[in-house]
Amino acid sequence: MHESVRHVAKQQLALSIHPITTGEFDRRFFLGGFFENLDGIETHHAVPIEGGPFRSGLFHLNGIAKLGHKNWPTWVATRKIKHVRPCFLDSWEMLKATVPPPQWKECKLTLPSVTTQHIHMKRGKAYLPGAYSSDKEYFTDLIVAYRKELQTLYDAGLRSVQVDDPLFTCFVDQNFQSSLQTERVDLDELLSLYIWAHNECLKDLPKDFHVGIHICRGNAPKNVLDEFGPHSSFEPIAQRVFGGLNYHTLYLQVDEGDLEPLRFVPRGTNVVLGVVDTKTPELEQVDAVEARVREAAEVIARGQQRAVEEVLEDSIAVSPTCGFCSVIFFNGVEGERRMWEKLCLVQDVARHIWPEIASKV
Repeated sequence: MHESVRHVAKQQLALSIHPITTGEFDRRFFLGGFFENLDGIETHHAVPIEGGPFRSGLFHLNGIAKLGHKNWPTWVATRKIKHVRPCFLDSWEMLKATVPPPQWKECKLTLPSVTTQHIHMKRGKAYLPGAYSSDKEYFTDLIVAYRKELQTLYDAGLRSVQVDDPLFTCFVDQNFQSSLQTERVDLDELLSLYIWAHNECLKDLPKDFHVGIHICRGNAPKNVLDEFGPHSSFEPIAQRVFGGLNYHTLYLQVDEGDLEPLRFVPRGTNVVLGVVDTKTPELEQVDAVEARVREAAEVIARGQQRAVEEVLEDSIAVSPTCGFCSVIFFNGVEGERRMWEKLCLVQDVARHIWPEIASKV
């Protein structure tokens, strides 16, 4: 594990790929590491996907079940939640040990969303009745724990965090909407609860602590993608989510699909456009990707009533669409070499769009 993190960090340094990350080689699963380290939460390693506590409308669990996997891990609050130990400090220290101190500010760590556990579970199943009497009470303690973890990482020198919340897009998925109706859960109220919980986690953070959120639209190879992510537009939730979350940056998967929802990105919010596909090994054409970025910038500029070049200059960056192996059953890019080639392709796109900045890197 340590050697894998050292390897990817040194390679990122050698290729001038920013931000510098652990590649999440210190985790078995990209959403792991937080809930299982909190006091008051029990980890259940093999929970039935069907007929158990999981919501029936979750696209990724439905896809996993169709591949023949019957169980999935989850976490349940059995008593009051408390942050009693650092969850990701070891990961950060591992990365720090490889990166020269002057470049620590160029590093980024990913954390699972504060709503990850809750959205997976049917109504009332995220916690035992003796632990909490309402979702709001449950989230209040969980938010305190999350803020303590963020502060711990900041105190150790970390200055950039990406929160991974691939399940926000469940709210545009008909199967998920139907499952909420069956549970008699109001979709609008649940979405409002989640936006509130995210924003509470961000309160009173140091001003130089950058926190963004990644909202995914599915990250599996195209031949099985229909089972692992909604391809619907962000449109039904864009105004409330893009405009309602208080993150510095939105990391959005926009390699394909409708760009019009980007008109709801407010001024002052950065957008990292995920435009290089992590699901397939084919390398995109730089000109085609650049055209996609400029098209997205036009939509954002129109919504903010600003010039396109102004938006490109101060509000947009580019990235791959997602992680290269977010779902452990797939290897979409077919090897490490192509992964690095994809990352270098992102650099090439950036050099075309921002030549004056790229020349300084």
